[in-house]
Amino acid sequence: MVEELIAAGVATGAAGLVYLSAAARVVKQYERGVVLRLGRLTGGVRPPGFTMIVPIVDRLHKVNMQIVTMPVPAQEGITRDNVTVRVDAVVYFKVVNAPDAIIQVEDYRFAVSQMAQTSLRSIIGKSDLDDLLSNREKLNQGLELMIDSPAIGWGVQIDRVEIKDVSLPETMKRSMARQAEADRERRARVINADAELQASKKLAQAAGVMSEQPAALQLRLLQTVVAVAAEKNSTLVLPFPVELLRFLERAQGGQAPPAAEQSAPPRAKEHVQLDEPDEPVPLDEPVQLQEPGLLDETVQLQEPGLLDETVQLHEPGGLDELDEPKGDE
Repeated sequence: MVEELIAAGVATGAAGLVYLSAAARVVKQYERGVVLRLGRLTGGVRPPGFTMIVPIVDRLHKVNMQIVTMPVPAQEGITRDNVTVRVDAVVYFKVVNAPDAIIQVEDYRFAVSQMAQTSLRSIIGKSDLDDLLSNREKLNQGLELMIDSPAIGWGVQIDRVEIKDVSLPETMKRSMARQAEADRERRARVINADAELQASKKLAQAAGVMSEQPAALQLRLLQTVVAVAAEKNSTLVLPFPVELLRFLERAQGGQAPPAAEQSAPPRAKEHVQLDEPDEPVPLDEPVQLQEPGLLDETVQLQEPGLLDETVQLHEPGGLDELDEPKGDE
């Protein structure tokens, strides 16, 4: 009898241990438990710690309440100003309602990932390239709102969304580099011109002060000589007054002959003899001109009218005697 009681007690204890091991559950601090009894939601959310369920009848689902970091795959799209870009981002979210995350959506992680990708492509199409590069905070806020709107019904809260990188084509990168270089060069030229303007104003003021005191110009000249001589070089500086140069130029201009007379080449001597014939030369008789060195050639000129005068030209080194014109005298 005693042995039977002992055996029954041992069997009961073993069954209790088996039941306890099957019913006992432990929920971690960063988790919440959702119990489905025969497929229906039963009770509230199980808090962290030790909890019990009915074996075979109940099923406990643990939901992680930590912030999840999910990278969004790079999405390629065309911006509003027709530039092809490739953008990737990262989403930070967490579950705020464990029952909704289990019941309302099959897989809340996959749902958030797909929503983030579609929202990112939509943001790319609605934005300009300059906004993607410089105004990312505004785009991050818009992307967060687009993802958070449907995620609220899933028991998920979007903490923040960040655009990580914007990839541009190589041609666009070179164009932007040239544009930035041209802008920097323009600003450098403006700054240089402004500096020249300020320096010219100061120099004009200094010239006005020096014109009142002629000795100031001489002192400035001596300072320049000292500055040049301070360096270790073999340069010798001899100050020469500009007024003395001007005086010498004026004196030389008054004594020297005109430049036109000095530079003109000597002219050959010409002998012109005008013979007035007693009678006018008829139209049909030509005039012959003898050129020096060409004794066997005669140039005949037919004039439209009557020739009253005969001109004979002899160059130096030609004939010594004048040829008489042919015709009736």
